[in-house]
Amino acid sequence: MDAQTLPACPVETTLTLISDKWKVLILRDLLTGAKRFGQLKKSLDGVSQKVLTAQLRQMEQNGLLTRTAYPEAPPRVEYALTELGYSLKPVLDAMADWGAAYKAQNAYVCRP
Repeated sequence: MDAQTLPACPVETTLTLISDKWKVLILRDLLTGAKRFGQLKKSLDGVSQKVLTAQLRQMEQNGLLTRTAYPEAPPRVEYALTELGYSLKPVLDAMADWGAAYKAQNAYVCRP
């Protein structure tokens, strides 16, 4: 995505880049280090191979992660955050803190 197609609002820009549920969870998983496709798929319960592949490609195109293919048999591919991707850590940390506080505050509420 280039600067000409990004929204004027900075919050909307951030949402445009990480708005999908899987993208945020991919970021979460890669914050701890490089992962192989199978590791990501296993961690992201419910994601299809097609969707995960598409999300990883979009994130690579947007400069949030790198894909490294090793010339081995069988082939090995690893995904890792770029500096730009890693710069989203404070955003994810804030989301985690907010989610934990929300869960603690609403723990007494009975949900069907």
